[in-house]
This record gives sequence, C-alpha cells and structure tokens, in this order.
Amino acid sequence: MPLVTTGELVGRAAAAHCAVAAFNVITLEHVEAVIAGAESVSSPVVLQVSENAVKFRYGRLLPLARAAAAAAEGASVPVALHLDHVQSDDLLRQAPDAGFSSVMYDGSHLPYAENLAATRAAADWGHAHGLWVEAELGRVGGKGGEAPLNAHAPGARTDPAEAGAFVADSGVDALAVAVGSSHAMTARTAALDHTLLKRLAWALEVPLVLHGSSGVPDDELAAAVAGGIAKVNIGTALNLAMTGAIRQFLAAHPEAVDSRTYLSVGREAMERAVAGAIRVLGPDPVTP
Repeated sequence: MPLVTTGELVGRAAAAHCAVAAFNVITLEHVEAVIAGAESVSSPVVLQVSENAVKFRYGRLLPLARAAAAAAEGASVPVALHLDHVQSDDLLRQAPDAGFSSVMYDGSHLPYAENLAATRAAADWGHAHGLWVEAELGRVGGKGGEAPLNAHAPGARTDPAEAGAFVADSGVDALAVAVGSSHAMTARTAALDHTLLKRLAWALEVPLVLHGSSGVPDDELAAAVAGGIAKVNIGTALNLAMTGAIRQFLAAHPEAVDSRTYLSVGREAMERAVAGAIRVLGPDPVTP
C-alpha cells in the first residue's frame, strides 16, 4: 500500500492510548524483517534510517531509502519512513525528496539555547517542506559509540517545565524524552521514571517518544505507553536478534559460505523480535 506519514501513525496511536513501533534499519534484511513482523501482527510500523546508518552506507541516503520505500509500498500494513537522529543540515534537506515524511532533529548534545535555536531552524525548514519534526530534550545517551549514559546524571532527565518552553518555542511536533532509558543497551535492565513521564505527559500537548527502548523490559514499556509514550524507538534489539541467530547458525554450519543461508536466519530472528515488540505496545490504532 502507499506510504503513510509518521505524523498520522503517531497521532492515531496517541489518541488510542497506545504506541506505534519505530524500528531502525541498516540493511535490506532489516527492512524486510520489520515489514514482515508488522504484517504478522497486522500492525502499522515506522521504518527509521539514522544518520549513523547513512554514514555506514558510505554517506549515501538514497540506496537504503529507495529500497525501504519500495518494500513499504508492497506491504499489507501502513508503513512510514522516518529519518532519525539527524545533526547534519545537509542530510535534513535530503529527507523530503528521499521519501521521508518525518525527521528527528537531534540537538540534545548542545546547550539548551543552542539546541533550541538549531531545532527551531530545523522545524521551520521541515514544516515548510512537509516534514513532521521530532526533537530531543535531556540526554538519552548511548549514541555514536559512546557509553550508555547514567540516567541519573545531572541534566540527563527531561525537565517538564523546560520541555514545555522548548516545545512552544521550537514548534516541534513530538518530543523524545529522557526518563531512564539509553541507546545501545544489550541487556533489558532499564528502569523508567514513570512519575516524571506522567508529569511530562501532563505538561506537553505533543506526542512523547521513547528512545533506547531495546534496554527496557516489557512491563516497563507497557507502563510507559500507559503513561503517555506514543512512539517507541527500537534498534539494538534487532541487531541482537540478527547477530545471535547468525552466530548460532555459523557455529553449527562452519562450512557455510552462501550469505543467503545465514542472512535468512538473521532476518527471521529479527522478524520475530519485531512482532514481539509490537504486541507489547497495545492494540493497533490503524486498520490496514
């Protein structure tokens, strides 16, 4: 079916008090696994390409974006394309022509005033070109090879009053909040600050996004959705599933050289991980 917009999926999820799952993809196998997993549970889904994934692909956005769009258009469930953790203005400006309906502009590494100014400029440009814009306030941490951030570090958590002012002054459509998760976690041990999340949900009128969700246990994720999270980003969980399955296959089949034999095993493992994650997030707010 035709591509849908991220804003549409997140808006419907927020209204239904559930969350749409957004999976970061790196290879075509990731793309296919995410769509197959979403189809298996009849759920809409967001395919996310991060700036780091673009760097991995020799700095070229279009090859993976075009492949993702083609796969999405052949899906039986609604699929949206989202450009994630963008810091490069050049990459931001490639998003509309590459088929993305939304972008997460990441100025969270900057001091507040610089983050606000950069995000305001990105939101103004994005809105003028039809993009739904997400930003981050606080520090989820763990991106770009840095160690996972201590969620209790000063300034790590998102302050509700500051978030209210940031959203109003930047004009963004959604806000990724720091409530105890971290990117790149390989163990599901994160404990979220649900009291803070409720305060943020009360203070903000835009949908809230949870990054670093691979490290959050199912019960914590379900509670976060009940507390106001409308978009849940998942990336590392797919890589864990794929890598683990391939390692196991190659250990059992040391003679294997055809990449299709082990990539198919990795793709199937990711598909199962996608379906399992979506089931945690609540009923489907969009009927295909």
